[in-house]
Amino acid sequence: MAGILHTEIPDCRVLILTTFGRPGYLRQAMDNGVVGFLLKDAPASRLAAAIRRIMEGERIVDPTLALSALSEGNNPLTERERAVLAAATGGNTIAKIASSLALSEGTVRNYLSVAIQKLGASNRIEAAHIAEQKGWL
Repeated sequence: MAGILHTEIPDCRVLILTTFGRPGYLRQAMDNGVVGFLLKDAPASRLAAAIRRIMEGERIVDPTLALSALSEGNNPLTERERAVLAAATGGNTIAKIASSLALSEGTVRNYLSVAIQKLGASNRIEAAHIAEQKGWL
């Protein structure tokens, strides 16, 4: 939604308040033109100050989340690897994932294998969990 707002109304300044302080979500938000990203449990005075600063042209990011995002590094997964992992989160079979993404079963296995390796996981469930925890799915 933030990306659409940024495209349709370039002067719109978006502040996201979230309960999910995951680095991947912060990166996605910033890539979509968001200028503020704070956790919902921030004190009201801090939220009010953030809104004022954003309206003055500044960017505001929760400092703890910013440090976490820097230490996490960039998402190593390609768009297709993310799609295949996301499809695997429900415990779907290779055949079902392949069918839903219009891929061959061998291609799905290849994408899963690469994603598992990139994330240092033991299996596709663990890889999906890691990617989900980092906000990459």
